[in-house]
Amino acid sequence: MPFQIRDTYAAARAVAYLMLAAGAYNLVTGVLMKLGDPVSQLVAVGVASVAFLVVGVLCLRRPQSLPQAFWPVVPLLSAAVITGLNYATHDTTMGPQLFYLWPLLFSASFQSRRLIGATVAAISAGHALVAFTFAPDTRHALNDWIAITVAMTMTAIVVTGLRERNDRLREVLEAQAGSDSLTGVANRRAFDRELARAVSGPAPVALVMVDVDHFKSINDTWGHAAGDRALQAVAGALRDTGDGDRFVARLGGDEFAVLLRAGPAEALRYAEHARSEIAALAGLASGAPQLSIGVAVLPDHAQSAEELQRVADAALYQAKQRGRGQSALAVTAA
Repeated sequence: MPFQIRDTYAAARAVAYLMLAAGAYNLVTGVLMKLGDPVSQLVAVGVASVAFLVVGVLCLRRPQSLPQAFWPVVPLLSAAVITGLNYATHDTTMGPQLFYLWPLLFSASFQSRRLIGATVAAISAGHALVAFTFAPDTRHALNDWIAITVAMTMTAIVVTGLRERNDRLREVLEAQAGSDSLTGVANRRAFDRELARAVSGPAPVALVMVDVDHFKSINDTWGHAAGDRALQAVAGALRDTGDGDRFVARLGGDEFAVLLRAGPAEALRYAEHARSEIAALAGLASGAPQLSIGVAVLPDHAQSAEELQRVADAALYQAKQRGRGQSALAVTAA
């Protein structure tokens, strides 16, 4: 969504610290150090400073008390307040204009490109109002306005680019942390997370547990490189078999798991189809690997993620006890 804030917790902390700093700074430099200035200016700066402090405390202690609409518009409101203070004090010097950096940095760090553009436009328009109203002449006003606009635009571009690069890097690292380096499918950590998510969603959820039969013999006879190629072939077949969405993970060694949105009959058909696809594989030095498969479905055979894994493992053990190279469906829960 273009107006959705990213990382509300970090955004609240950023607003809190900046508001508290701005409130304290303005009270000292805009009120206490300027006693004797027109009362209207002192009141305007004082009221704005207190408002900064109140909002800062709320963001720090009770961010949930602020409406969700506050976070997308806070940089625009801040730019408007900074413009109002500069206008009230007739101040066109560079120091007060630097306060525009904080709504800009907030927007560039937490908001969409559309809101970042709106914030830059608000800052440019606000400074133009103050500069062209109070600058000594039009040339100075134009130069100041161009300088601030270019500086804010370039800052927004650089910060946004760094943020997006960091986001891409984090996505790559998260994908690597959740995948098995040998087979390319998910690892145990990602499987546990996906299983918890799947069982909390709509039923049914099928868990297909897969073991490569006599895998140790493949390694001992043909070498570990051949064993690795066999595991890669099994992972590819499990991933590509059938239609619809499936989540394939290598749990460790020669054990795989597949999550499907399927009932018992459909999940068992998937298991048998996967076994036949793998049995037809050619080009492996060790020959096509043989699989034992256990299938369990929530809510038919289990009511929780832990129970689903337990009954699927029991079905897998049953397939092995029957002679391996076959699929077994869990017993329906009483």
